[in-house]
Amino acid sequence: MDDLDLPDVPQGFAERFAAEAREPAELYLLSPPQLEADFADRLKAALDAGPIAAFQLRLKGLDDHAIARAAEPIQAICAERDVAFIVNDSIALAKRLGADGVHLGQGDGDPREAREVLGHDAQIGVTCHNSRHLAMEAGEAGADYVAFGAFYPTSTKEVSHQADPAIMSWWSVVSPIPCVAIGGITAQNVAPLVTAGADFIAVSGAVWNDPAGESAAVRQLLAAMGR
Repeated sequence: MDDLDLPDVPQGFAERFAAEAREPAELYLLSPPQLEADFADRLKAALDAGPIAAFQLRLKGLDDHAIARAAEPIQAICAERDVAFIVNDSIALAKRLGADGVHLGQGDGDPREAREVLGHDAQIGVTCHNSRHLAMEAGEAGADYVAFGAFYPTSTKEVSHQADPAIMSWWSVVSPIPCVAIGGITAQNVAPLVTAGADFIAVSGAVWNDPAGESAAVRQLLAAMGR
């Protein structure tokens, strides 16, 4: 089965779903693509600006040893603030670091394997792009959350899948598993994603690239999310 075998999401589904009362979405912060020498201080400023549920370390092009070295102070900062520390892509690295969880792309391993390696308490997320079928597969495999996107243009990574907010409305009706919205999200465009049913809002550039600084960016995002 693929998405072509599933019935279309009805027109206006997201708007109809918005009438239901929901808890405000939580903020899920992703690292910038590269970490500068002052990143620890910048992370502290971001995490201290308001409630952030999780931080994902996503460093492409580095080997596990280099990422592990970079992770040590970051993981401690997250632990001090009770923020979940999530490793991108690598089940083995998440195990090595004792991370709170791992986020898997479609080519990064199976959630079942991650659960076996990382244990019952690990948070396992899966990228599902704009596919209801992939989300259903991830849920059946035991994922703790599914991530949809990109919803907007982004410079953080190459976008090959464009998602519609209605997919989160549909998912919130058919599954109790939380969903994450990702891709080009800012304080200016986040509101429709919260309305559509996102449980978590994943951001990177909106925080790290804001000329006003990390603290101001986080506060502005949280306000736009209704938190």
